[in-house]
Amino acid sequence: MDSVYADSMYWHDGEWSAEPRAILGLSNNSFWMGNSVFDGARAYEGVMPDLDRHCERLLRSAKHMLMRPTMGAKHLSAICREGVAKFDPEAELYIRPMFYARGGFLLPDPDTTECAVVIHRVALPRASFSACSAPFRRPCPDMAPTQAKASCLYPLSQHALHYAHQKGFDNALLCNANGDVVEFATCNIMIVKGSTVYTPEPDGSFLAGITRARVMGLLRDAGIEVIECRMQWQDVLDADEIFSTGNFGKVLPAHRVNDRHYEHGPIAKLAHELYRTFAHDMSPAAATA
Repeated sequence: MDSVYADSMYWHDGEWSAEPRAILGLSNNSFWMGNSVFDGARAYEGVMPDLDRHCERLLRSAKHMLMRPTMGAKHLSAICREGVAKFDPEAELYIRPMFYARGGFLLPDPDTTECAVVIHRVALPRASFSACSAPFRRPCPDMAPTQAKASCLYPLSQHALHYAHQKGFDNALLCNANGDVVEFATCNIMIVKGSTVYTPEPDGSFLAGITRARVMGLLRDAGIEVIECRMQWQDVLDADEIFSTGNFGKVLPAHRVNDRHYEHGPIAKLAHELYRTFAHDMSPAAATA
């Protein structure tokens, strides 16, 4: 089958394939100890915004999880671009590079670290979303390896999403151990009050994302004040606008949190347009810088 018509492409050990293959077994460390790491990037409309930054973060995640990356970020980024080129130019893709360890018992053997890349078609979400409060807390850094984008952290997001879906919502809004609002289950949160944007201050309990940082910078460059702070539930309920930032959906407005409804306001629209301009107006070299 020609790869241009494939729904997914898989890279491992120097080769691309349109068919998945088993690369971990029951005795492999990452299979049973859950210490694999991944990152996510996007390819759409001919752009791959911040791909290199996602690859760089993956290397940091692997080291934090006691693995030894087998290549540098530039090499990994080049592999991802090679895979994207196997799809038609109009494809909307999710790029997922990963590191995992085969060897080791309780501790991973860093010398057995391997890399894999999965690229598959996933449409960019474009609609606004709803979210509810959920009875789950993001762990502190001394409770879980929160400094890494580690696969073992994501069952909590799955439980939160399942909880939200059962209640008829699209996403869940989570707190940290102190009860501060920190993020949605799958993306970062920004709220607007007046003409000022507020977002939770990174405390180590949640992944302060690459898209989050990019949007914060774009808004500030446009003259919008962005403040990182501790955020309470009342701050969310009193907001004029709420929107999310994240690799999967980039910038999306929230139209409802619990029983409170929100308009798709001017700041959320500006954030979306600023990010879209950033992604499209850069040179190919700068687009992944």
